[in-house]
Amino acid sequence: MAETTVAEVLAELAGLEDPKARAVNERHGDDHGVNLSRLRALAKRLKTQQELARRLWETGDTAARLLALLICRPKAFERDELDVMMREARTPKVHDWLLNYVVKKSPHAEELRLAWFADPDPVVASAGWALTADRVAKQPEGLDLPGLLDAIEAEMRDAPDRLQWAMNTCLAQIGIEHAGLRTRAIDIGERLEVLKDYPTSPGCTSPFAPIWITEMTRRAGQGSGRG
Repeated sequence: MAETTVAEVLAELAGLEDPKARAVNERHGDDHGVNLSRLRALAKRLKTQQELARRLWETGDTAARLLALLICRPKAFERDELDVMMREARTPKVHDWLLNYVVKKSPHAEELRLAWFADPDPVVASAGWALTADRVAKQPEGLDLPGLLDAIEAEMRDAPDRLQWAMNTCLAQIGIEHAGLRTRAIDIGERLEVLKDYPTSPGCTSPFAPIWITEMTRRAGQGSGRG
């Protein structure tokens, strides 16, 4: 029954394939051609189905994995299961959705953050840094923020793209949320110049940390950061 259901879902996903969407997605490293609005509509119709989600993930198909992440039950995954899934998630969208829609909602998130943070695989390590950036903003107690800045200062400029992006996000969050470290965070960003020339759409904030920090603190009011 479950295998038939997987086959039906894969057939429906194949019917949603759009060559133009695939061309756009492939420019960003994502090998699927399903419009995400249509994918979300399919997920809404299927509702939460944990076993189907697991079967879809096992196919290895990117669109099927994205759908799996929308219909799964995040808290139902074991810690080791999520670790394996993160190591299998090689396309950016699958990686991002797994991290944001599943891992962040898991009771194992902190344990995985610590395990992934210094992983030799830079893609896995980027997940650890992304979870750390999230904690900097939401629950910084117990984090060594100056130590994080030391690591960013030493490693971010030469880090692979996805890891560099996550470290830069952590740098910006430290500067935005922690007023006492803001000057140092901005100084690190200015000296390393990571993402300084990143193309930014009109109305969007640059990911270049000094600009990002300055703009977000301006919006919130200078006294809003933690000490």
